Amino acid sequence: MPATRFICPNGDQVGINQCLAECPNAIRCMGKPTLEAVANSVSDRKLGNKYSVTELISGTREVYLKKTTDYAVDPQDQIFAMHGTAVHSICEKHSSSFTLTEVRLSNDIFTGQIDAYGDLLGNGKNILLDYKVTSSFKAAMALGYYKVDEPTGEFYKTGAKKGQEKTKKVVKTGGVKHILEWAIQINAYRMLLEEHNFKVDDMHIQMYVRDYSLRIAAERNVEKPIYLIKVNKISDIWIKRYFAIKKRRLEEAMATEVLPVFCSKRESWNGRKCQDYCNVFKACKQAYEEQNTAANVEESMAA
Repeated sequence: MPATRFICPNGDQVGINQCLAECPNAIRCMGKPTLEAVANSVSDRKLGNKYSVTELISGTREVYLKKTTDYAVDPQDQIFAMHGTAVHSICEKHSSSFTLTEVRLSNDIFTGQIDAYGDLLGNGKNILLDYKVTSSFKAAMALGYYKVDEPTGEFYKTGAKKGQEKTKKVVKTGGVKHILEWAIQINAYRMLLEEHNFKVDDMHIQMYVRDYSLRIAAERNVEKPIYLIKVNKISDIWIKRYFAIKKRRLEEAMATEVLPVFCSKRESWNGRKCQDYCNVFKACKQAYEEQNTAANVEESMAA
């Protein structure tokens, strides 16, 4: 089930079709073409009985609620997601006839859309490229940058820290690259290509850093708009097992109409995704409260 309502700047909710037909306010919050693009981005992709790689990587509870509940989205929150779609469209338009772009492939477990495949880096290798539009914070994490406190040689002369040496934050490279979800995703795409007889020599993530020109990005050592990150191969056996488990959980939930367990810490970004970036957080919270109420009633009746 796609999103059916927009959240207006004043907090009111209006049906998407109603909004596009006639704004209930004195003036639209953004141009109608932009709102139409937002509406298209949150519509149901109609993949039949298939689940996409991105759906299965997400928390099963989140995907189940998106497919079974009527929910609303704030158009303002969807703009950055649309940046990714725009990047894909631009790159597809300028790809050569020897490059595969925006091709959807499927197997018996999942379906996925390939951003770009071919001799993309000019080294004679068959490269699978996946585009990501992201923030400088996530880019720094993906590049393995981290901060440490280094002594400055100066000491505090007064206050609670008197006599202690002063330190400053310094960005270091060579840390852990936090790209697990991206690596799982692009390896699934690699499997799809190989299962359709396309040889993949290397895999790369091409990051577009939307805030690279800001001071906060420079403080994170992120100073370019585009970065390439090579991704290592993950075992096909592991990939198949991972997606088969996620698919089974989602299918069971859809068949039984039983709400799945909460998303894992990785899937919910340690809870950060829930309140700020999950469109079905309210439905999730409401279901949790209803379950607790029902459990308390049963407990009191048993007593």
